Amino acid sequence: MSNTLDLDGVAAFLRAAEFSSFTRAAEALGTAQSLVSTRIKKLEEALGQLLLQRHPRLVRLTAEGERFLPAARDLMAAHERALTSFRQVQERITIGISEQAVGADAPALLARLARHDPSLVIGLRIEPSAALDTAFERGELDVAVIRRLGSGRTGEVLRRDAFGWFGAPSLTKPNGPVPLVSLMPECRLRRHAMEALDSAGLPWREAFIGGGMAAVLAAVEGGLGVSPLAARIAPRGAIDLGPDWGLPALDTFEVVLRSNVATPRANAFVRELAAAFRAG
Repeated sequence: MSNTLDLDGVAAFLRAAEFSSFTRAAEALGTAQSLVSTRIKKLEEALGQLLLQRHPRLVRLTAEGERFLPAARDLMAAHERALTSFRQVQERITIGISEQAVGADAPALLARLARHDPSLVIGLRIEPSAALDTAFERGELDVAVIRRLGSGRTGEVLRRDAFGWFGAPSLTKPNGPVPLVSLMPECRLRRHAMEALDSAGLPWREAFIGGGMAAVLAAVEGGLGVSPLAARIAPRGAIDLGPDWGLPALDTFEVVLRSNVATPRANAFVRELAAAFRAG
């Protein structure tokens, strides 16, 4: 076992463990996947331990990797504190995220990413995609992560999500109108779902309108109705009832990143954010 550890190797290990992917780790670090793999291999050789199990599309922590993870985080946090000891001015970045793009855990996601640069002050706005698009155009946001249907303004497509009609397994097909659970009236996906039902000639009723995704997901879990959701943010245990109920197919939406940051620190954070959404 070596008496010194390569910090680049530790950073690569942390990102690979966080994203369960060498590809996403490389994207977050702004480097090549092969270099990430090489750095982690050298770190494992220095420690004399296998930290990650490699699979074709996924990497997982070994028991030794689990043991090393807290110490690695502490080491990189101390390194970051040392680097920022003499910084006089904090840098601020204002981010807008659509809850339909990330689910109810947007604050937790940003908090996790912010650990990589504690001196970066993050302002967060969670609003419908249309409002965030407008705010970005006005210069009120440095970064916007939105859900887009069809063509739009410039932006980097992070992923494409297919949607279904998710509800509790105990929910039975109604004899009358489809009970719809959705976000506030400004939500584009809500409008799209209503238009799809209208086009299919299926009557519907608003069973629940939530002010946020946490409320929507709770209503779905509680069996109040079906909601147009991406599988990745649907409540655990919820199922797509669309095929059994004969509901119309919903379009695929893009998750798009729009950014006008210019500084190296802000760009590094945006790379982390993009990798997190791609890993989704």
